[in-house]
Amino acid sequence: MLKKILLPLAFCLLSSVMSHAESVDDEVFLDTTYKTLQNAVLPKAKWKRSDIASVPKFGGYVIGSYKYDSRSAEYGGDGFGLRLARVYVDGTVMKDFKYRLQFELNGTPHVKDAFIAWSHWKELEVKVGEFKRCFTFENPYNPWDVGVGDYSQLTKKFSGFGDRCGEKTMGGRDLGLQIQGDAFCSKRDGHAQFHYAVAVYNGQGINQRDRNRKKDFIGNIQWSPVKDLWIGAFGWWGSWVDTDTKVAVDRNRLAVGLKYEGRENNWSFRAEYARSWGYKASDYVAATETEAAHWKGGDKADAWYLTVGAPVWRWIKVYGKYDVYRDYATWDSMHTIYSLSANLQPHKNLLLQLQYNYHTLGTTTAGSYHQAWAQAYFRF
Repeated sequence: MLKKILLPLAFCLLSSVMSHAESVDDEVFLDTTYKTLQNAVLPKAKWKRSDIASVPKFGGYVIGSYKYDSRSAEYGGDGFGLRLARVYVDGTVMKDFKYRLQFELNGTPHVKDAFIAWSHWKELEVKVGEFKRCFTFENPYNPWDVGVGDYSQLTKKFSGFGDRCGEKTMGGRDLGLQIQGDAFCSKRDGHAQFHYAVAVYNGQGINQRDRNRKKDFIGNIQWSPVKDLWIGAFGWWGSWVDTDTKVAVDRNRLAVGLKYEGRENNWSFRAEYARSWGYKASDYVAATETEAAHWKGGDKADAWYLTVGAPVWRWIKVYGKYDVYRDYATWDSMHTIYSLSANLQPHKNLLLQLQYNYHTLGTTTAGSYHQAWAQAYFRF
């Protein structure tokens, strides 16, 4: 403590004396002493550029497709399409702060991700901005990693890809604050055995201001008994407001599932079940007289899927998917998709995909139809 007081005083006193030095020898002596004290009191900071901010990483990817549908005459024909075209920039600031900004260029250009996250500890990360909702295993997946040509109906209807409630396609994202972390590393192989995430969102999706005073709360708990295998439970309590009709609907959901992504053997397995409580805004009929009759349909829905990916060769992998969605949690409202997909990835930045989908509506095959897709993924 005495050193911290006396050294600054001596530093100030010597600075004053130096200004009145009468000879060259005196000046040299005082200058040497001054620099010694300066290093003691104000040591030079050894900053590296990477300590302040990393070099921003720029990148992007494009997904093009050709799709055939056996209902082409009814739904507008087959043809080529641009599924996604995105660019992004990400990096770190002061080592502990990560940021990401991503734009979607096809269709109406807009911001897809815009967030900053403090990640000093792996057990506690705080993220704020616009990003993926922490609901279901599949929603956080990048389109490259899903394995089949599209997300499951469960993910799309219950995470915000054309949501059941009426929300437009938001890419599974919203504006909010999220806390997450990984803990309890395995002594055998070092993998984290526990993951959690809790978040509060506006509830209206990306690039949208909140439309009521309510917020959406989403959380999940995941357990990894062995490396690459995760078992999880997810919960969502919230609401959504239709900006055109001003109709507000509840959005309360639960999901359970497991996933395995083998980093060494390249096998993949995902299975999830989800149930939703809350009406669809499109089912509201303002002209009816009683509260119960305002709604044409039920307030319950559920979905489940099973996806398996098997490596065939070092750059060929085949996926199979069984995908079910029940719009009103009844067998008559069921939509089932059976998919078989072959992924050819000769380079880490190039993926070619061929896929066949067989759809059935309800409990019979009367409303069945077929799809064939060819997609090319390229990133830079």
